[in-house]
Amino acid sequence: MERTLVLLKPDTVQRRLVGRILGRFEERGLRIVALKMMSVSRELAERHYGEHREKPFFGELVSFITAGPIVALAIEGPRAVTTVRAMMGKTNPLESAPGTIRGDFGVAVTTNLVHGSDSLESAERELTLFFSPGEILTYETADAAWLGG
Repeated sequence: MERTLVLLKPDTVQRRLVGRILGRFEERGLRIVALKMMSVSRELAERHYGEHREKPFFGELVSFITAGPIVALAIEGPRAVTTVRAMMGKTNPLESAPGTIRGDFGVAVTTNLVHGSDSLESAERELTLFFSPGEILTYETADAAWLGG
């Protein structure tokens, strides 16, 4: 069983797509084990995107994620990292397949709706940035046996 971080970025909140995107994760059989709406401080944004610090788009990433409220999620399920990444689609929404979140709702690479951890190691690091241990819950769902987790 894996856990991963998902951030519904400011454009998701502003465009009132939170419920539709949350529903996709639940319909896929993934469990939401933590959820909160929050504002991201500049310090948190810089820590979160630290691996991109030397890249030319770092400032744009930080500015965008701090531009408005986000919804942070801890999502759990079998192969959660890979599953969530596939559901999100390619970083550039114009290259994302229909049926993916970015393919269905995205319009620009800079406002691409969602972030998902790219590996188990990233997920572990990123989850600790956005959630304290007591905020991530453990529970079973009635359909767990049917969904492989």
